Amino acid sequence: MTDDHRERLIVSRRDLFGAAMALPVWRVLSQAPAAPAHNLLSIRDARGFVVAAGNADVSRVDLAREWIAGLCRSRVTNHGTRAVAITEIVLFDLILDFPSSTPIYGEAFQMLSQNGGTLGEPKDLGSYTDAKHYKIPIPAGTRQYYGAMTFSPPQLHRNWVAAFTSCRRFSGLFRLRPPTSLQIVIDTEGLTLAPGESWELEELMVGPGETRDGLLGHVASRIAENHPPLKTSTLPTGWCSWYCFGPRVTAQQVLDNLDAIAKKIPGLTYIQIDDGYQPAMGDWLETGAAFGGDVRRVLDEIRKRGFQPAIWVAPFIAEEQSHVFQQHRDWFVKDNIGAPLRSDLVTFGGWRRGPWYVLNGTHPEVHAHFEHLFRTLRQEWGCTYFKLDANFWGAIHGGRFHDAKATRVEAYRRGMQAILRGAGDSFILGCNHPIWPSIGLVHGSRSSNDIKRSWDRVKTTAQQNLLRNWQNGRLWWNDPDAVVLTGDLTDEEFRFHATAIYATGGMVLSGDDLTAIPEPRLAMLKKLVPPTAVGATFENEALLVGTVTLPQKSMLCFLNWFDHPLTLSGALERVSRVSDFWTGESLGRRDRGTIEIKDMPPHSARLLTCEHV
Repeated sequence: MTDDHRERLIVSRRDLFGAAMALPVWRVLSQAPAAPAHNLLSIRDARGFVVAAGNADVSRVDLAREWIAGLCRSRVTNHGTRAVAITEIVLFDLILDFPSSTPIYGEAFQMLSQNGGTLGEPKDLGSYTDAKHYKIPIPAGTRQYYGAMTFSPPQLHRNWVAAFTSCRRFSGLFRLRPPTSLQIVIDTEGLTLAPGESWELEELMVGPGETRDGLLGHVASRIAENHPPLKTSTLPTGWCSWYCFGPRVTAQQVLDNLDAIAKKIPGLTYIQIDDGYQPAMGDWLETGAAFGGDVRRVLDEIRKRGFQPAIWVAPFIAEEQSHVFQQHRDWFVKDNIGAPLRSDLVTFGGWRRGPWYVLNGTHPEVHAHFEHLFRTLRQEWGCTYFKLDANFWGAIHGGRFHDAKATRVEAYRRGMQAILRGAGDSFILGCNHPIWPSIGLVHGSRSSNDIKRSWDRVKTTAQQNLLRNWQNGRLWWNDPDAVVLTGDLTDEEFRFHATAIYATGGMVLSGDDLTAIPEPRLAMLKKLVPPTAVGATFENEALLVGTVTLPQKSMLCFLNWFDHPLTLSGALERVSRVSDFWTGESLGRRDRGTIEIKDMPPHSARLLTCEHV
């Protein structure tokens, strides 16, 4: 994180707590008042209550809530003489009076899931949702969002945010029963609260602001205080084998691309071998015969050529035929009868060589295994960058952990902490990970689904990435997935894709076979390196015009997501010399005001450099 990023966060936090919701410190108990409160503005008056397994008596279980400005801290205490298994805690039960047409945005438990639409008509932003794909249970007739939720009622001319700003033990979620009922919930997973015992719950922030980006910036600032981001010296660039060779990648293909990168674009620092080198899911220190060579030899060659060796690992999962599963079945998350849990019985079973089994992040021997694995990969194999995939399974629901008192958040976080101890100074990228439980435990975070060489996937991944710009440089570096500049897309669609990647301000890894990339596309890739580390800000979730604010200049990003021509205009805050970033064409000196781009073709983008005069 840069110093100027940190300074902006400090100012944002001061603004929020000084003006947004100047509330006194106060406390309430969970059983009063009896009815839901109306709207977020009166959230202090909303009832909260405890839900116990089997409708057990909770009359001696109290929920205490304490507000300081826009922050709520809460705890639950068992004053009774019997232990109580608590399913969840409803911190606040609300009836919203925002109109059903109010645009909303909600984060999810798993990286691939995001939510948009309106209060009356919520919609999924992607295909791999928490509820349908990952089978996370939710009550019938509801939608669930995890971590953060925004509301943009147009008639109020302001936005609202409700967000959990910590994730140490429990998942915080927002349960919407469209269009008006909202519950703010802590998932306690049926854990037992003993007599006299208290649990500190996750911190919640609620408040209004002028813009969605500004509000989420406040959220990121507070999260970073509770979970300090892992430090990195530079924003990674590199090359990834998955999007050109998939699981059939060979040693020679990697070496051929290493040679091309050294000659054509040496600014791609990390050379990452993706899924396919290993003989089985779970056996990460072995090389499969199909790879056609010793993976360590390839990594050594990468280092000798002056680049950084990087590798894909899915540490929390293993297939049944793997050595780690066959030799250490006691290391795995268990089902109700004590056998290793087949993941497909409770969630998605895995995209390749499934069903997967899950290493238990609360098991001391698994911690030792993770430390040994990553210490070996770092110190003996020389890897300085790890793409950790399938991390969601480390926080699997529906299983039994070695530590029966641990939540799935704790299981995942303990496993990740062991990985960090082994990996030392390496860069850690989280992929297919639980978003909030990963805070403070990864240097980089994938922010979208996998890219494909189709307009539909270019469009959906761009939307997913840009809606998470608020996280970039504050919680971690966002990874918008690989930039792909070869294939059957049109020139306009490739330019849209590259502009959207630029607008994220995040990591840049090429996903093409660079031995065969056409020169014009290589020139486009070169313009993306190094990345700016600054994400574009957009006025709203439509993501039509974004601004990247850099020293001595700003960049205007115009995006036509539609199947028809579109005219867009953006604000020019200072007198500037304007040019097209991709072509270099000069658009002359422009005064303050607006810049209009007329009749943009379908699926197109313009990226303008505005150098301050």
